[in-house]
Amino acid sequence: MLRRCFLTSIAAGAACARPAKAQQPRDSGQANVFIERPAAGQPHKGKVLLALQAHSDDIPLSSAGTVAKLIEEGYTGYLLRATNDDMGDAPGLGTLGTIGENVLGNERDNNEVARILGCQRAFDLNYSNHRMADVSLNELIGRLILLIRALKVDTVMCWDPWAHDEENPDHYMIARGVEAASWMAGRAHDFPEQFAAGLKPYAVTDKYYFARRPEITRIVDVSRQIDKKVDCNRANAAKGPAGHLGSRLRADLARQGKKLPLLGDDDVTADRNYIKEFVMSRSRELGKRYGVEYAEAFHYIGPGASRGPSIDDYIKRNAVPLK
Repeated sequence: MLRRCFLTSIAAGAACARPAKAQQPRDSGQANVFIERPAAGQPHKGKVLLALQAHSDDIPLSSAGTVAKLIEEGYTGYLLRATNDDMGDAPGLGTLGTIGENVLGNERDNNEVARILGCQRAFDLNYSNHRMADVSLNELIGRLILLIRALKVDTVMCWDPWAHDEENPDHYMIARGVEAASWMAGRAHDFPEQFAAGLKPYAVTDKYYFARRPEITRIVDVSRQIDKKVDCNRANAAKGPAGHLGSRLRADLARQGKKLPLLGDDDVTADRNYIKEFVMSRSRELGKRYGVEYAEAFHYIGPGASRGPSIDDYIKRNAVPLK
């Protein structure tokens, strides 16, 4: 998502991690934005979440806190990665590896991210990185419908298909596929051959969409989950923007006879504190705008949003007894 900014150099890492002034999120005023706060217990027990990303760093950067929050509150979570990240970086952060090294390194990192978040399983569609514009949209929709029906997915989290400023074809292709599959999965006439395998129609009811410059309709307070978000980004070392930059910066300063107290006295502390201070600055500054410590922003679409008022609801409000 933002890896170009973070990978320019260690020395520029902290400055580059600051929010870009040119891409401000769009909202219609705080009065029209719903603040999703921590819920007591597990109110979402029995629901299923499918978090979808084009690349291994998309969820860690954009919505790892919300994924962790929903799973902690009862969701059964799954993580899907559309590409194999073969054009991504190799283990070692920013090194130019072979295609095979890139694929293996990012696969291992992605599986570790799923584990940290508490997901039951990670799925890989294995499309080539930056080449998803070649993919048949109907093929992609069909594969996603299969998973939605098989897992009985209630909620999806993905790139926003309607967002501005998106330049990566993988991002908008997976987003378009998710948007279509979410409602088509509930239709009996779409991909009916799947029913021979025992599947049944099952439509997604909630969608959390993130973007480079999101249309904000929902803010999620992820203050309690920020450490998991930090750990996800640290685990995503092969392609992520943070990985081991903290420990590398600590070692570089030591060679110059210097140290930063922020980075502590060991590599794990250095990496985690670096990520929390610089990479999480976007979540921290967004949180300040809405009165929480850390936040993530979404274009949220809830049940029945595209269908207008429910006839059943109208009947409940207006029906009267026959005389």
